[in-house]
Amino acid sequence: MSLAMQMQDYRLTTAEILYHLPDHPGLLQTYIWQDLDMAPRYPVLRRFLRFWERSLDGRLHSVRVGSAELIQPGRWGHAQSVLTLH
Repeated sequence: MSLAMQMQDYRLTTAEILYHLPDHPGLLQTYIWQDLDMAPRYPVLRRFLRFWERSLDGRLHSVRVGSAELIQPGRWGHAQSVLTLH
């Protein structure tokens, strides 16, 4: 991450993008996107989504966005459980 960008109010942004599979429109697939972006307008994410709609076959279903605050220390956490689905 660029410290200069973080000082300009960019923050690490993650988006979970659900889209319809082109060959099977009834099925959804997940794509995880991550980049530095400016909340709450998210210009970088919006540019990516415009590219997606213009250039890719999978029609967008929904987008869920989360972003971290400006500069902060790293945090560690322990998983309470691990589940495996086959």
